[in-house]
Amino acid sequence: MIPRALEPRVLEALDDTRVVVVLGAQQVGKSTLVNSVAAARPGTTVLTLDDSATRAAASADPTGFVVTHATPVVIDEIQRVPDLLLAIKARVDQDQRPGQYLLTGSANILTAPRIADALTGRAEYLRLGPFTQSEPQGRGSTFVSELLDGDWPRAPGSGIGRAAYAGVVAAGGYPEARERSEIRRARFFDSYLDTVIQRDLSSIARVHDQDNLRRLLLAVAATSSSLMNIDSLARDLALPASTVRTYMSLLETLFLSVRLPAWSTNLLSRTIKTPKSMIADSGLLCHLIGAGQHRLAADGNLAGPVIESFVVVELLRQAAWQTEVPQLFHFRDRDGREVDVVLERRDGSIAGVEVKAAATVTARDFRGLVHLRDKLGDRFKLGIVMYTGEHALPFGDRLAAVPISGLWSGA
Repeated sequence: MIPRALEPRVLEALDDTRVVVVLGAQQVGKSTLVNSVAAARPGTTVLTLDDSATRAAASADPTGFVVTHATPVVIDEIQRVPDLLLAIKARVDQDQRPGQYLLTGSANILTAPRIADALTGRAEYLRLGPFTQSEPQGRGSTFVSELLDGDWPRAPGSGIGRAAYAGVVAAGGYPEARERSEIRRARFFDSYLDTVIQRDLSSIARVHDQDNLRRLLLAVAATSSSLMNIDSLARDLALPASTVRTYMSLLETLFLSVRLPAWSTNLLSRTIKTPKSMIADSGLLCHLIGAGQHRLAADGNLAGPVIESFVVVELLRQAAWQTEVPQLFHFRDRDGREVDVVLERRDGSIAGVEVKAAATVTARDFRGLVHLRDKLGDRFKLGIVMYTGEHALPFGDRLAAVPISGLWSGA
């Protein structure tokens, strides 16, 4: 079993929090993770709501179901019977010991106010994504924390050019997909999307036209890493803007897409406030746009946004297991300066990451990072351009070019 870098965070949360909820997409390894945690805590009962009899019992009498099982308890796929959360709330209000419930959810229950409010002040929510590139090697990565400390990897890259990264990007991070051939990976993602849209979607919303949701997913894939433009998507799909807005939220709830908010500060008054949207895994993205490893290597126009999505999602996954989880944004202003990812700690520390599919970097590629550095002063810890070249190179005060493999090779 490949250890997950999030596991220490889960165990830490159980030491002082009554309910811990691990949220993430289907097939990313949530069940494996919580079973590993349960094995480390003798006496833990493990229940899954994917089992029809267990689900029927929980649905028929949520309070009785909760009372019947002595804690600590693991309940897998809690979104299948959301009324259990209200019963769990009542129980942990009577007994406030930490570590009583470890729950998983394949739909983001935080987007349903009635459900999320049930555990306010009683639960810690953690995000588990597909594998990062370092986890199959049996380790996490300190890249994000070191970036915000002003350090950057000096190790040489994994190769030169898009071809050196195309295989990794096309494979993505889903455990069941990443080791398959491209043909078999396509079969996995076809079945995966059918399951998520036909089964998980019905547990959180009533969508009468699933075909339109699929069309929107394809449109998000075609524009991944671009600014979110609801009106443009609505025109292209011949749907009301209100429907597109609702469906975009559903794609995020199902962990099929992610939204990267815009970053701004009073020091930068001309910033654009529109978020970016992208598919939540590069393997799934490549499947949706019909791009395999060889096409990524050959087509620079296609590879650019795909590689940017890959880096952004890798950073989001790594950020989730940090002791102090930073917030991630993008930056763009009306003068054309932009930074693909802005990471911000609670203390105001800022690091910036620009992504290039090219194997060479010039001073112009640092334009947005230089702007942030000069405006933010000491708050700005480091700005890097991640590229497909071979060497990590300094580019001036708190600036560097770093091979994309620095994400998993360490500092």
